[in-house]
Amino acid sequence: MNEGIYTRDTGRSKKNIDPEKTTKKTHAGKLKNEASRAEYARRKLRIGKADITMTKEEKEELRRLRKQGRKKIYADAAASRCIHSEISSHNEDNNAGVDAVNAGTEVAGDIGYGIRGRLDISQKEKEYQAKLKENNEKLKESGSKTENGYSKKIHGRTGKEEVRKSSKEAQKNLMRKEIQRHAHEVQAKESANAFGSITKRFTDKAEDIAGRLAEMIKEFAENHPLGLLIAVLILIVILVLSGTLSSCSMMAGGGNDLVVGTSYTADDADILAVEADYQDLEADLQEQIDNIETDYPDYDEYNYELTEIGHDPFELAALLTVLYEDYTEEEVQEMLQTIFEYQYTLEIEEEVETREREVERSGIRWVEDDSYEDGGYWEPYTYTETEEYEYYILNVTLTNEGIQAAVDALDLTVDQIKRYEVIVELKGNKPDIFGETPYINPGGGDEDYAVPSEYLTDAQFARMLAEAERYLGYPYVWGGSNPSTSFDCSGYVSWVINHCGNGWNYGRLTANGWKNATARVRESDVKPGDLIFFQGTYNTVGASHVGIVVDPVNKIMIHCGSPIKYASYDTRYWRAHFYCYGRIR
Repeated sequence: MNEGIYTRDTGRSKKNIDPEKTTKKTHAGKLKNEASRAEYARRKLRIGKADITMTKEEKEELRRLRKQGRKKIYADAAASRCIHSEISSHNEDNNAGVDAVNAGTEVAGDIGYGIRGRLDISQKEKEYQAKLKENNEKLKESGSKTENGYSKKIHGRTGKEEVRKSSKEAQKNLMRKEIQRHAHEVQAKESANAFGSITKRFTDKAEDIAGRLAEMIKEFAENHPLGLLIAVLILIVILVLSGTLSSCSMMAGGGNDLVVGTSYTADDADILAVEADYQDLEADLQEQIDNIETDYPDYDEYNYELTEIGHDPFELAALLTVLYEDYTEEEVQEMLQTIFEYQYTLEIEEEVETREREVERSGIRWVEDDSYEDGGYWEPYTYTETEEYEYYILNVTLTNEGIQAAVDALDLTVDQIKRYEVIVELKGNKPDIFGETPYINPGGGDEDYAVPSEYLTDAQFARMLAEAERYLGYPYVWGGSNPSTSFDCSGYVSWVINHCGNGWNYGRLTANGWKNATARVRESDVKPGDLIFFQGTYNTVGASHVGIVVDPVNKIMIHCGSPIKYASYDTRYWRAHFYCYGRIR
C-alpha cells in the first residue's frame, strides 16, 4: 500500500476474507461541496478528449438507487458483481488502455466514498494528481499500441467513441458497486452494534438474576438445610433420568448395529455344521496318531510328545464370522483346512542312536583232562560280550497352538482383531449353541481351599502339590505346556509331574496318554496325588480331561480349568463325565 493512503476497517473478521479477492479502496480528502466534487471528478477522470461527466439521467438513476433502500441495493449489487465478472473475464490480456480506464473508475469510486466518509481532500491532493498523471500516461501508451490485445479490438473497430462508452459504463458499474458495498457495511455495523447492545443487556440481566438467586439459595440453606439436601437429591435424580433418556435415544439407532457386530451372523445350522467338519479334521488327526505304531512298525522305541486335540468352538465361529460374516458350510471348507494347519503341527521324526549292549555267545573250548585218552576234551560254553548296535526311535510330536495361531497368521486388521475378541468374550451372543463346552470348569472353584495337613505328611504328594500350587490362576490355553505359555489340562499335569522333584520324567502326554501310563485305582483306594480322568468333555476318543486328586474324602482336585484352580469333582457335570482314576507308576 502507498504510504499515507487510508483504509477503513470494516470490523469484519479477516479470517473469512480471501485477500486475493479483496480490493483495498483509497479515499480522497474532504470535498467542500457538490459543485467542487463534480469538477474534481471531471478533472481527474478526463482521459484524452473523452468526457465521462455523469449525465442527467445517470444522476437521476443514482438518486433513485439511494432512495430504494438496502433490499434493492443488495439485488443490484449481485447483478453488478456479475457484470464486473464478465468484464474482468474479457480483459485477461492485460491491455494497458483498459487498465487505465479501470484505474480511473477506481478513483471515481474513491471520490464517492470520500464524500460519505468526509475525508479532507487537501491531505490526498498530491496523491490523486500523481495517480491521474499515471493513468493518462497509461491511456496514451495504450492508444499508441493498437496491435496489443484488447486495445486493438476496441480502437480498430469502434474508435474513440466506443472507448468512451465502455469506460463510462465500467465507471458506472464500479460506482454502483461501491455504493452498494458501503450500504452493506453500514447495515452490518448497525446490526453488530444492536446485537452487542442486546447481548450486553442480556448479560447484565443474567448476572443480576444469578446474584439474586445465589442470595436466595444461601438464605434458604441457612434456614432450611434439610430442604436444600432434598432439593439437591431431586436435581440429581432429574439429571440422571434426563441423561439416561438422552443416552437411550442416542443408542436406539445404533443398538441393533452393536448387537449384530458382536454376534455370530451365520445361520445356526451352518455354524454347527462347520463345527462338526472341524471336529472331523481333528478326529482324522487323532486316528493318525493312534495308528503310528501300525504305520511305522519295527521301531525300538516310540517317543510321544502330544498335546490335547481340541479347540474352542466359540473361537472358531468368531474367526469365521470376522472373515466371512454370514458364511455357509460350503464356502469355508478351504479356510477350515488353513485354520487347522495353523493350529496343529504333527512332526514324525526317526532318530538312530548307536548303543552298547551285553550279548551272550556260545562256543566250544578245549578242556585238559589226563583221564581222557587224548589228554582232554572239547566242551560247549556260553559267554557275554559288549557290542554296539543301532537303536531306532520314532519321535512323534504334536503341538496345538489353538485357534489363536490362525488369528495371528491370517493378517487381520486391528478392527477385525478387536471384533473377534469381543465376539469370543460374548460367545457370539449365543452361549448355548454348542451345548457343553470343554474345560469351562462347571461348578466353579474354591480359591480359599487348603489341603488338610495330614495329607502333606506324604513327601511325594507334598512335592507335587507345591509345584501344582505355583500356577494357580494361570489361564487355560489350548496346547499350553509350560509356564511361559500357560497350560491346557494335560500340559499342566505333565509339567507338575515332570518338575515336582520326584524323579519322574514322562514327557508331554495327553489326558489319554496319562491314562495309559498309570495304573488303575479303585475309588475306595484313591489317595492324594493320584490322577482323575474324564471323558466326553469334548469330541475325542478315550480320556479327554485330567486332574490331580488332592482330597479324596471331600472329592477335591486341582486342575487346569479356566483358570487353574481347586474344584470339586463331585458335581453333576464331572460325575456325568467321570472315567477312571490312575496312579503314577
